[in-house]
Amino acid sequence: MLKIYGAYRSRATRTLWLADEIGLAFDHVPVLQAKRLADPKNPDAPINTQSPAFLAINPMGTIPSIDDDGVIVHESLAINLYLARKYGGDLGPKDLVEEAAMLQWSLFAATEIEATALKISFASLAEATDETRAVIDQSAANLERSFTVLEKHLADKDFVVGDRFTVADINLAEIVRYAQAHAPLFETRPALKSWLERVQARPAFKAMWEKRLAEPASGPV
Repeated sequence: MLKIYGAYRSRATRTLWLADEIGLAFDHVPVLQAKRLADPKNPDAPINTQSPAFLAINPMGTIPSIDDDGVIVHESLAINLYLARKYGGDLGPKDLVEEAAMLQWSLFAATEIEATALKISFASLAEATDETRAVIDQSAANLERSFTVLEKHLADKDFVVGDRFTVADINLAEIVRYAQAHAPLFETRPALKSWLERVQARPAFKAMWEKRLAEPASGPV
């Protein structure tokens, strides 16, 4: 059976959401980030990203990872693309062209949006100061171009690839949401805003988010 390693308050949300969308049976191994524990190397500590048992799965000590009956895959976006193609039906690509588009938008999110959007997410959770406000404003300015690209792409469509909800929507939405705390980025982009609301209204997203909120907090990822 598929095993998914990772806490809900991590990038594992992307894979846990997808698995629920597919209706895929899996064992969830709630590996915590080591930073969430006072002494992650203590033998009695919960399994975490510094635990020898997890490092035997992923020597980089990052989450999520999966073990699909002996096939080990790391990196959340790669995991999702793999699972969608193998098990996802309409959530995965119908042909090579769709597969290329799903790869394109996933990599676009990772390279053009994620690091900058995370700055907004972290700063929004911190105490409001001149410094945090400056971080948010500069990060929002740095996202203008990529968010405008998304707005134009979504202006005449409900979903990112094809005419249906796919893994590309999950991969992109789970990165775009890091900037969600800064409403002005979305208020001027109605297509992007509607798309994000549409995918986050899905029952599988809501179920994942409820489980995430039930976990002790450790940052916005």
